Amino acid sequence: MQGAKDYQRLVQQLTPKPNAALLAARAFVVGGTICLVGQFVFDWFRFRQPTEGEAIAATLACMILFGVVLTALGVYDDLGQLGGMGAAVPITGFANAMTSAAMDFRREGFVLGMAAKMFIIAGPVIVFGILAGTLTGLVAWLAGGR
Repeated sequence: MQGAKDYQRLVQQLTPKPNAALLAARAFVVGGTICLVGQFVFDWFRFRQPTEGEAIAATLACMILFGVVLTALGVYDDLGQLGGMGAAVPITGFANAMTSAAMDFRREGFVLGMAAKMFIIAGPVIVFGILAGTLTGLVAWLAGGR
């Protein structure tokens, strides 16, 4: 067992440490670029939709579509490698998670493959999003908000 511990210690010594500042900067640039594209899309729809709510819905649909298309083309994986959480946090990252899981399991059939497996990764996001929204609404209501 001593040899295994020595080996692990050697691996830890020789493994290069990640540059946190560089990773944060890349995440900032990639995430910021995705958000900038989203803002341009929103501005475009805002001048063409009667209400701001419709422009928001159209923007979300377009950003999800962008995420799906970039995942299907294999581009979003490279974007994720470059930007890390900067590519994962926006709604395009959620679309990427759903689409890549669906693509991975499409051979197992539509229901038990694609439809079931794509929620393995995205399901917790949906559950905790609903939970966070409910708790936030409850706190706002208790604080006298609308």
